[in-house]
Amino acid sequence: MNKYVIGIEGMSCSMCEAHVQDAIFNNIKVKKAKATRSSKELVVIAEQDISEEDFHKVLDPTGYRMVSYRREEAVKKLLGWN
Repeated sequence: MNKYVIGIEGMSCSMCEAHVQDAIFNNIKVKKAKATRSSKELVVIAEQDISEEDFHKVLDPTGYRMVSYRREEAVKKLLGWN
């Protein structure tokens, strides 16, 4: 399982977070997507590899700016993925 931490600029409210999450869920097959405006991050859990370019293709049209991309191994914990 893969964990992606994407830096996002431009989120200022809960609707912005929802818009970013919806864009991911509607365009990429993922298990989890959680956007947080306070940390300016989007955390995505997915089985398949997702390239930085794939995230750009989905996020650029939303008006939010992707500023960083990091992939790591997701770890299943008692209360979900971490």
